[in-house]
Amino acid sequence: MKKIQLNLYASLSRFMPEEDRSGHGLELAGETTVREVLVRFNVPLETVKMIFINGRHAGMDAVLNDGDRVGVFPPVAGG
Repeated sequence: MKKIQLNLYASLSRFMPEEDRSGHGLELAGETTVREVLVRFNVPLETVKMIFINGRHAGMDAVLNDGDRVGVFPPVAGG
């Protein structure tokens, strides 16, 4: 079993799993990708623009390791 910290930002925050809102992290079994975690929590994949693992840009198929901090962002517009 491994544990990760998942952060869904802006409009994606509504998909934040209750079990991770406490900051205790998500437990994952086996080899799990970012995509699998997002699907598990019903995050619409087409709304994901950027993914960071431990502060480094990553893709949907990145395999997660124990202790990883995952940040997921939707498209962001500014002015």
